[in-house]
Amino acid sequence: MKSDIIDIDVQVLHRTEKAVLVTLDVPDNGVWLALSKIEIDPSGVGGIETVTLPEWLALDKGPI
Repeated sequence: MKSDIIDIDVQVLHRTEKAVLVTLDVPDNGVWLALSKIEIDPSGVGGIETVTLPEWLALDKGPI
């Protein structure tokens, strides 16, 4: 089975020990991502962080 990994730049709205709430644009459209399934690193651009995750997860969560 092929695993495609992608990077998405997001705004982080909230963090817990196990998950992060992120959005691409509108804060009302945030989605929770489990930290066990992703990697997240600050990109250094005005609160924007880069999430690295499997493509299937991004598709499953809809427009992040």
